[in-house]
Amino acid sequence: MIKMNLAIVGFLFPFFCSCQQQDQPYKSLPVDDFCAVIADPEVQRLDVRTMAEYSEGHIAGSLNINVLDEQFAVMADSLLSKDHPVALYCRSGKRSKKAAEMLGKAGYEVFELESGFNGWQQAGQPVEK
Repeated sequence: MIKMNLAIVGFLFPFFCSCQQQDQPYKSLPVDDFCAVIADPEVQRLDVRTMAEYSEGHIAGSLNINVLDEQFAVMADSLLSKDHPVALYCRSGKRSKKAAEMLGKAGYEVFELESGFNGWQQAGQPVEK
């Protein structure tokens, strides 16, 4: 009985997850698609990691606003334009999803790097220091 219930949950889980993702106010993208988005000079690049992480290396042209800072939303509103899309990332993708959710709900068009800066580096993409 337990094995059968686990099998049903395992079968249905992707369907529930895909429904939730459609309701997200942002789009999570793999590295290649994220590269294509940020190739547009109108797209604002945002690194939501700590300043220490940012200083160790970041995607060129990225603004740094730490999503864990209690003033994140205020700083984002003062530094970003809702007239242009925002492409953002963190280290692994967890914090960037939080930031993407916040900015998406605030009216920004948001693209999030699903694998984070780690995925960016693993894909051999350029890093600025």
